[in-house]
Amino acid sequence: MTFEELKLTRQFLNAIEEAGYQSPTPIQEKAIPPALAGHDIIGIAQTGTGKTAAYALPMLMKLKYAQGKHPRGLVLVPTHELTKQVSEAIARLACYTDLRCVPIFGGKGIKKQIEQLAEGVDIVVATPGRLMDVYLAGGLQLKHVKTFVIDEADRMLDLGFMPQIRRILEVLPRKRQNLLFSATFSEKVERLCEEFIEYPVKIEITPQATPAETVEQYLYEVPNIKTKINLLMHLLEQESLKKVLVFTRRRRIATAVYKYLHRKLGEDSVRVIHANKDQNARTNALDAFRKGEVRVLVATDVAARGIDVSEVTHVINFEVPVLYEEYVHRIGRTGRAFRHGTAITFVNPAEEYHIKKIEALIKMKIPRLPLPDAVEVAETPFEEKQEMAREIDKQRKKEDPTFQGAFHEKKRKTTRTQHKHKKHKRGKKSSGKGRR
Repeated sequence: MTFEELKLTRQFLNAIEEAGYQSPTPIQEKAIPPALAGHDIIGIAQTGTGKTAAYALPMLMKLKYAQGKHPRGLVLVPTHELTKQVSEAIARLACYTDLRCVPIFGGKGIKKQIEQLAEGVDIVVATPGRLMDVYLAGGLQLKHVKTFVIDEADRMLDLGFMPQIRRILEVLPRKRQNLLFSATFSEKVERLCEEFIEYPVKIEITPQATPAETVEQYLYEVPNIKTKINLLMHLLEQESLKKVLVFTRRRRIATAVYKYLHRKLGEDSVRVIHANKDQNARTNALDAFRKGEVRVLVATDVAARGIDVSEVTHVINFEVPVLYEEYVHRIGRTGRAFRHGTAITFVNPAEEYHIKKIEALIKMKIPRLPLPDAVEVAETPFEEKQEMAREIDKQRKKEDPTFQGAFHEKKRKTTRTQHKHKKHKRGKKSSGKGRR
């Protein structure tokens, strides 16, 4: 199918051509016609498949031109980064119209955003919390909204935005079109849909939690953090790793990995983003990575969803995610737009449990590679051994509630040994008495 067959007007076809889109992706092909016809849509498709254009093009077609001061289109997204990305994508598609799109998000002054909205807006792209802040401050009217979009719905619910979404639904007009897009259709997402979408057209492009076919996946068994660092440096010495996203689960590990790479590779090669970084620092780091000014971006899962960075050659999971669907979203940062990509995961003994769960979710075994001979295997420090042992205990307890922990087992064995030893001593004493 071509974009012409989707019955888009010439101004949008020109914008699409200028943006470099060749032909509609499956989600665009299946979602745009019913959305243009006014149906509510539930679209399930993995990241990197063109969901933004799938809802933006029908919304822009319906709005046609700038009108009034208040928004007629509202897009909710889960993160600051996505507000910028989605609003930029909408602006590209609307470049031959006078439609106005404004992103609003936390981390920046609310006053300036209210002033920007007061100048007139057709589409607002917002995070739920900041949207309600602006609304309650009297800086935004929502009674004219005709099209309401929730993007990355599963991530939105994982981040706990359900109360804010409910409050937003209460102040929106009852008569509107609803479009919900998500990478997975979990029970939470299903319950959300039931609350506000009636008789939707459901479009599911790929089986849930299926990694992109263009991504090769590999796994290394690594005993500890120091060896993970050694392996990471070894891999980064290869020229094929041109644009690399390194994911960690914890902010302190992200910071530690960044500082190490900063020392080894230099300031011009690496950046880091996580929740403790302010919005400007995160935006600047992401922009530098997107433009190819830095080769490596270290990130927590704040960057796993919806960050559209083209030509990422490799994703490295320095730590295994414990929210298993995040694995799919992390590796979805590479192999985008039908390009080839590689995802490499480092697994310590305490993370083996999570890898098994991830393999069950994605319905495939991730191929395991031997550690390269050039990688130095460091000894595991006592504290790290203890931390992993406690984590393994928690996992075993989760699977078997009667399991009382390795420490308990050790204590019981020690008590049993001491009891036997005392019994043996008593036996020796009594036999001594007999001899006398």
